[in-house]
Amino acid sequence: MNDLVRQHTALSDSDLEWLHLLVSEWQLLSDLSFADLVLWVPTLDGTRYVSVAQMRPNTGPTSYQDDMVGHLVPRGRRPMLDSALDEGRIVREGDPEWREEVPVRVESIPVRREGRVLGVIARNTNLLTVRTPSRLELTYLQSASDLAQMIAAGTFPFPGQQVDMDASPRAGDGLIRLDADGVVQYASPNALSAYHRLGLAADLVGHHLGQATAELAPARGPVDEALVKLASGWAPREFEVEGDEGVIQLRAIPLKPKGTHIGSLVLLRDVTELRRRERELITKDATIREIHHRVKNNLQTVAALLRLQSRRMDSEQGREALNEAVRRVGSIAIVHETLSQNLDERVEFDEIADRVLAMVAEISPGRVTTRRTGRFGILDAEVATPLSMVLTEVLQNALEHAFDQGEQGTVEVGAVRGGSRKEPRLLVTVQDDGRGLPEDFDPQRAGNLGLQIVRTLVEGELGGKFDMVRAPGRGTQVILDVPVRPEKQH
Repeated sequence: MNDLVRQHTALSDSDLEWLHLLVSEWQLLSDLSFADLVLWVPTLDGTRYVSVAQMRPNTGPTSYQDDMVGHLVPRGRRPMLDSALDEGRIVREGDPEWREEVPVRVESIPVRREGRVLGVIARNTNLLTVRTPSRLELTYLQSASDLAQMIAAGTFPFPGQQVDMDASPRAGDGLIRLDADGVVQYASPNALSAYHRLGLAADLVGHHLGQATAELAPARGPVDEALVKLASGWAPREFEVEGDEGVIQLRAIPLKPKGTHIGSLVLLRDVTELRRRERELITKDATIREIHHRVKNNLQTVAALLRLQSRRMDSEQGREALNEAVRRVGSIAIVHETLSQNLDERVEFDEIADRVLAMVAEISPGRVTTRRTGRFGILDAEVATPLSMVLTEVLQNALEHAFDQGEQGTVEVGAVRGGSRKEPRLLVTVQDDGRGLPEDFDPQRAGNLGLQIVRTLVEGELGGKFDMVRAPGRGTQVILDVPVRPEKQH
């Protein structure tokens, strides 16, 4: 819609924002009307109309099999559009149109904002299945007529009240029509069922909805007064009411077709099962985080025991082996600590990489400088855990073997997200400026335990590639290439 409006019309950004607000709400008008809606806006030169949005009803058959968005029609071809635009009134005159042997009733509703008509909504009703309307259908049509008059007057939609239609109740979920005093005139079967689930034993018709709703809610006091006003439909609000047996979500829409409050529409939906599942998920998330927290604590306990054991070792080689094990366990504990603070099983790995760098740098404090460039981004837990161990092993190897005793040096970790959209990958390099690799060194055959761990984790668990080569100039470069999920995927 943005492109069409800016390309063909003279509407301002604030006008466009009003149209977006209208389009976010007009599924309700379409459903209550049992009709298709097409929004037509006059072009910059005033000689044509361009259709910038379209909506089909969930409550009846469509009048348009094709997508109408982007169509241009000259002024004069559809006189009802001209009349609605020029006169600023709802136009219903005219005989039904025939489209593919289907009779269609056409009406035009001007879209007004701050006294100006921005465009026209063409409301198209498929008459093929017309029959004697029920009480529910008559209530729908009357409510649609009231909303149409409010659109023509510029009082609907409500500024600052943009609604997420995917989460809000719809007409088919449950509808209650109130009079000006908040008394129920009509309640659809779904609405009655929702209130019965909440604990209502009687019928709703003839009762004050606000008072009846407040009596069903377990809270008492000032909350009751606010709830009475909300459920009476005096202001456009969305809220939930929780009783002993259920939860219903309500949305109040005041009706002021001629500037005077004549009543309200209240859309509602039974969300008892949805809220129950949400609570289960919250409980499950809390349990998972607690498990990660306990795993982290247990790993830190193991690391502390290994550290104590190393201090009792007489063998320098044995002491160093235990210290390496402490760092391996510590790298896994860092991942679980990060996971214990998240709601999902994905982590921001840059923080983990920095902590691993700091932990391993303790091998040669003040002698070798470590730093990170680039970013790892967000990774799944099943990637983060082995990758943290791999990073620990590669850094340990560089700090222990790349430099002579007392030699100063630098180890740099680089990370780049790459690959294609279908096959995203993470390229990690660990480069030192030390003595470099021996001439006959083969990283795929080296028997060092740390390199064996790296090969197993990268190739076996991560499904990636691992290599060690001479760095340009001086030193060694370790290259890790592993597949990852896109960062924006949830």
